Amino acid sequence: MTTLPRVSAVVPTRDRPELLRAAVRSNLDQDYPGELEVVVVYDRSEPDPTLTELSRPGRLVRVIHNGRTPGLAGARNTGILAATGELIAFCDDDDEWLPGKLSAQVAALTTTPGAEFVSSGIRVSYDGHTVDRSLSRDRIELADLLRDRMTELHPSTFLIRAAVLHNGFGLVDEEIPGSYAEDYEFLLRAARSAPLVNLRTPLVLVRWHKRSYFAQRWDTISEALQWLLERYPEFGTQPAGEARVAGQIAFARAASGDRQGALRWARRTLRRNPREPRAYLALAVAGRLIRADAVLRTLHKRGRGI
Repeated sequence: MTTLPRVSAVVPTRDRPELLRAAVRSNLDQDYPGELEVVVVYDRSEPDPTLTELSRPGRLVRVIHNGRTPGLAGARNTGILAATGELIAFCDDDDEWLPGKLSAQVAALTTTPGAEFVSSGIRVSYDGHTVDRSLSRDRIELADLLRDRMTELHPSTFLIRAAVLHNGFGLVDEEIPGSYAEDYEFLLRAARSAPLVNLRTPLVLVRWHKRSYFAQRWDTISEALQWLLERYPEFGTQPAGEARVAGQIAFARAASGDRQGALRWARRTLRRNPREPRAYLALAVAGRLIRADAVLRTLHKRGRGI
């Protein structure tokens, strides 16, 4: 207990009491022999102080309120700044850590020279379907993330050295519209600092469901992704990566009913990569040939998103 790093799990939450308790229990039940604290951060909802009753020796549950920008990014940062661990882990309030997650990641982080950040594969659950998704690589660099979002790198798998959050690549960006894609921007910034370590095993259960706060917020999604393209001019060096994001914007504009915006972004997408499928999906939605929600349901059943 005294030689292993103390880990702080940051769990932002909003109006998901039952799922939250399952998430917290999955944190506390890890077989990691070092100390663990779970910092539950309530965002725009009333804190439940009874969660602290789940504490046990070597496992502390703390309940606090988001005192920064309302939204996911501010809640994560509130938890990071309140945490006392040498290592910081993220867990969303509708996900669960699978057995062995924390021990495997701490071992990888502490034995890899220069490592600051470690992730893992995920087990996606949606509408009764479960799909495992893992990357077949142990190291992720910035160029890799510009080309591909790599949705296997889910925030609930992140384990990071606290020092680099305070004095390195920094906290989660709170300027992103609606906190959408804050995890992707965070990954890009982390990879600028040092290559990310990846474990190929699914170590987190990720639930995709209709209660997702971004499921139908198409205007926010579009605005956030445009912000991302402006903030990272490096996308210009990766045509396929820029086309992927532009295609997502085109789809969001189509899903929100903005046909002209969808056509404009679809054209931009195809100029950068004529083979980008998101452009054609956006055109189909804009032309009312298919429904956006039908596309998402099909993708989610396969453990994928737009």
